[in-house]
Amino acid sequence: MPAPRQAHVAVLGAGGVGSCFLSQLSALATRLSQHPSTPIYLSLILLSRSKTMLYNDGFKPLRISDWKTAFERDAKPALPLPDLADYLAMSPEKVVLVDNTSSQDVADHYPTFLRKGISIVTANKKGFASGYGLWQDIFRAASNGTGSGGWIFHESSVGASLPTVSTLKELVETGDKVRKIEGVFSGTMSFLFNNFMPVGGGGGSFSQEVKKAKNLGYTEPDPRDDLNGMDVARKLTILGRLAGLDIESPTSFPVHSLVPPALENVKDPDEFVAKLADFDAEMDKLKKEAASEGKVLRYVGSIDLTKKECRVGLEKFDSSDPIAALKGSDNIISFYTKRYGDRPLIVQGAG
Repeated sequence: MPAPRQAHVAVLGAGGVGSCFLSQLSALATRLSQHPSTPIYLSLILLSRSKTMLYNDGFKPLRISDWKTAFERDAKPALPLPDLADYLAMSPEKVVLVDNTSSQDVADHYPTFLRKGISIVTANKKGFASGYGLWQDIFRAASNGTGSGGWIFHESSVGASLPTVSTLKELVETGDKVRKIEGVFSGTMSFLFNNFMPVGGGGGSFSQEVKKAKNLGYTEPDPRDDLNGMDVARKLTILGRLAGLDIESPTSFPVHSLVPPALENVKDPDEFVAKLADFDAEMDKLKKEAASEGKVLRYVGSIDLTKKECRVGLEKFDSSDPIAALKGSDNIISFYTKRYGDRPLIVQGAG
């Protein structure tokens, strides 16, 4: 019987996402350790918040069940990221760094961690959607790139829990030719337009629907972070690069912002939402134009691999189109490829 495998896990970020991850890690560690023939032992050895860290001398495992109490009692000042990489590299076991943050600084240090043999699992888009140079540095260092360091996985950087990244990678790696990627990549924008212009008619004013989405927790604290389209642009940047395009950044292609220029610099998010009603007429006009054609408006991103073009913005869709028929805050990503012909491979569900 082979010897049990062991891995040390270091977690950056213990907020909402991080807390949920720690619950999943606890359940996963228990299940893997009980495998009858090839048990795997996962040990949490470090937990970090923005300015403090929890870890023991000699890489002694932390108890996941009482991490909050331990944090209050035993937290230490956070190590600078280069020092953290050096510390984790001294672990007697393989280390997986789990990044639950949205920190550009952490993402900038991914190559450093990878070159030291530390693998990374992350939902942080910043490492894959900022400058193209960082993307190249990451995959030049990673073993699942062209390097020999740690491995890096970022499935949830696009589509949250949906298998979007892995689906595209498998299409490319098995020799299919991806021609176009199109979809609704934002749960917030999906919810907003499914309510603003549902199939069959109806829906409130645009400002009313934005206010509803904010009150229900679908938007960022400042809805402009959703309405400006940059979240969708970052996801397109990641998918475009995976498909073979050398996209410099999310600002290097057209992105249609739904934030009125006059409201871009309003300081208070609630004031922005209140003043958005002054601009409802423009959105109502677009809504009526689409309805007159028997179509609905949806906020989508698309990548044309043949033309090497990306764009983000409002598009009109027939009511029979899968994009028009979305419900709630679902995402949908359609992959048009040589293998699948005119009927795309569709990934759909909660984003």
